[in-house]
Amino acid sequence: MSHVLILRAPGTNADQETAYAFQLAGAKSVEILHINSILETHTILDRVNILCIPGGFSFGDDIAAGKIFALKIKNHLADTLRRFCDADKLILGICNGFQVLLKSGLLFEEDLGGSIATLTWNFSARYIDRWVHLRTEQSNSVFLCGIESMYLPIAHAEGRFVFRENVTQPLQQLALRYDSEENPNGSMLNVAGVCDVSGRIFGLMPHPERHVDFTQHPHWTRKMTSDVVKYPLSGDGLAIFQNAVSYFQ
Repeated sequence: MSHVLILRAPGTNADQETAYAFQLAGAKSVEILHINSILETHTILDRVNILCIPGGFSFGDDIAAGKIFALKIKNHLADTLRRFCDADKLILGICNGFQVLLKSGLLFEEDLGGSIATLTWNFSARYIDRWVHLRTEQSNSVFLCGIESMYLPIAHAEGRFVFRENVTQPLQQLALRYDSEENPNGSMLNVAGVCDVSGRIFGLMPHPERHVDFTQHPHWTRKMTSDVVKYPLSGDGLAIFQNAVSYFQ
């Protein structure tokens, strides 16, 4: 049975949609809690096996997108979340949640120079809100099992993935990429999502929770005739949540 915790903070704005996506995927229970609840009582995590940090603008994205949320995790919850994942549980970060996971050090191990990768301002230096084509890479990511491609919306200003200078990383952690011809933000290697070495922690910039139903596709009416639906009844993003839920079944 899968039990999901959506971890929110001031400025989070995609918690309800993300909770609905997990419910639609068949999760046994889904609850939404403020980060302060976990900081006060770490044992709350004992009752769930999927943790998700959703999109939004946590703490107003002061300093940098997701930075304050990431510091709270890094300074107070890093060991707890490592044990959480080591117990064969899953962690998902979407958009701002991806920024939090990356800047907290949960996706890549830090070296003497600190973080080896980050998410920074889009190459255009503008907020981007559009749909993108994505392709998965060969990886051990639990969340991307059986998925080859997706069409999902993005909505971010600091989504450009960059490695620190002179750093290389195994390609199997770079699990999700934008189609090379439509890299929307200038990410190195067209990276749109990254998993940790275990495959149980995954962060991505696109919003799968915003495409769990076929009517959320921007062209869904063009895919239909009066009597035949020519588009899958579920949206591309639903498979990510279904993979997470089915992992515990």
